[in-house]
Amino acid sequence: MSALKLLLAPIWFAQLFTGAKSFVDNPLIRSDRLNAMGLHVARLRIAHGMAARRRGQLAQAVEPQDRAAFDRDGVVEIPQFLPPDIFAALREQILSYQGMARETVQGDTITRRIALDPAARRAIPTIGRFVSDGRWRALARYVAGFDIEPLLYIQSILSHRRNAPPDPQINFHADTFYPAMKAWLFLDDVPADGSPFAYVRGSHRLTAERIAWEKERSLSVRTGDCRLSARGSFRVDLNELARLNLPQPTRFAVPANTLVIADTFGFHARTQAGQPTTRVELWAYGRRNPYRLRTGWDAGSIPGIAERRIPLRWWLGDQGAGIVPQSWRPVGRKRPGDEA
Repeated sequence: MSALKLLLAPIWFAQLFTGAKSFVDNPLIRSDRLNAMGLHVARLRIAHGMAARRRGQLAQAVEPQDRAAFDRDGVVEIPQFLPPDIFAALREQILSYQGMARETVQGDTITRRIALDPAARRAIPTIGRFVSDGRWRALARYVAGFDIEPLLYIQSILSHRRNAPPDPQINFHADTFYPAMKAWLFLDDVPADGSPFAYVRGSHRLTAERIAWEKERSLSVRTGDCRLSARGSFRVDLNELARLNLPQPTRFAVPANTLVIADTFGFHARTQAGQPTTRVELWAYGRRNPYRLRTGWDAGSIPGIAERRIPLRWWLGDQGAGIVPQSWRPVGRKRPGDEA
């Protein structure tokens, strides 16, 4: 073993007790021998068991119909989430806001994000009605499995903007091996050909079939031709769903002011748009170390810190751009609906 490997070995071992998922970067996570013995499955089982325990502590605050829908399907759809007058004001303020934006390119699609940082929140005062909404707060925390403030962005999906292969996000996948939360409040109607979100209902559950599939994938992804699967976001072929006792995906072609919130251990995708489209939404993301015992005690959720986390993350990514690839490039001040 080289001196560098000796130095890195404690770090690789420590990562087993975090959300580290890449079968490329960590030789322990990618080890065929260890995974044949059950390493990946053990990490999977423990993470899901701990998430279930934390969710149990958060369940009482969630409305019963929301909890039942999520426990059954792994995804919750709530039409007309905000009162119409509040939503209309929020939509107008967001679409007219011009803030510092970042964009990333995946295939033929450009994704733009604008952080809801202190400046944005001053310019979009109605966002406070969404952030403080009790139903949203309880459900977001229950799905994430943590009593934490999610990261919150204005997100624009600009499809078919480049002459390139299709967006890889149209392939159904799990974000990671443990439960995590993503949510979308759509600001406009999302038509069936407008790149709607799609989800395989029930695929958030850790069934015997899913465990067997995960073990198979842990032994094959490193030598396959899918870079994203090798980095721990396993892709699934829709033909595989039947043997996993799962239905075909549900497409969420929904009206404006619909909230969709999902556990992204479940299989999901951004479906292929039939033409160039721009989809604008409030987008939230909640994920922590899956082996963390406590549901709360999160410094990043403290007011004054919570709304500054995204600019800090971007800044840190810029500082390490020569070491760690920075996929979100600054593009100056933009409105959500501007062209790329």
